Amino acid sequence: MTADTQNIPAKGETVLRLRGISKNFGAVSALTDIELDVKAGEVVALVGDNGAGKSTLVKVLAGVHQPSSGSIEFCGQGVTLDSPGTALGLGIATVFQDLALCENLDVVANLFLGHEMSPWQLDEVAMEVRAWRLLRELAARIPSVREPIASLSGGQRQTVAIARSLLLNPKVIMLDEPTAALGVAQTAEVLNLIERVRERGLGVIIISHNMEDVRAVADRIVVLRLGRNNGVFLPDASNQELVAAITGATENSVSRRLDRKAGLVSEASEGAA
Repeated sequence: MTADTQNIPAKGETVLRLRGISKNFGAVSALTDIELDVKAGEVVALVGDNGAGKSTLVKVLAGVHQPSSGSIEFCGQGVTLDSPGTALGLGIATVFQDLALCENLDVVANLFLGHEMSPWQLDEVAMEVRAWRLLRELAARIPSVREPIASLSGGQRQTVAIARSLLLNPKVIMLDEPTAALGVAQTAEVLNLIERVRERGLGVIIISHNMEDVRAVADRIVVLRLGRNNGVFLPDASNQELVAAITGATENSVSRRLDRKAGLVSEASEGAA
């Protein structure tokens, strides 16, 4: 985030577009004809019951799994995410639920682990300076970049993991259950961090089971059910609508709520005319 941000798409521009994404594991269909758009400066929440396909979709976008069919566009160009390195190189960063932090190392060591030399060739002082700058931009509540990870709270660890993912200036960041098992104060800390990431113009995908957290930060809520799209909702959708889409009471209701709102806008425009 501290490096050149000129290549970040304009806010509202579609940075990631999925069409017809399917993923099969042998005879098992994990994903079927998934469609998803993510815009710069937008938080999209991906929700659904266990087995809905959320984790598989994240792994497809992270380059861990290759889709069986369908197309992916990134910044308007068709791309093939054939490895995690490819995804990261394009600008898609992922923070998995386990965070993958080294508890015996301090904050700055975790931020730059594997990048101490080439291509940046940063020394200890330069890494510490850059770490402090990044954490200040995020308004992170980290007492010191020399603090061992083992001594940090769950919210602070999540902050370090997110900060690490931002070092290569991604355009999209995916967060897998970022507030799971966190207390109220720590959850608020992470949600504020997500807001700051959005303010920087990144597209954000969060996977969460906590609807209260989803409503707090999401611009749109995308429901998956049994590996298929089953609804796109605004955060003010009722619990009844969301639960119905998640559990299957309203099958194949893709974009129903958004379409209804668009219809209301259209009617208002016609009436004004």
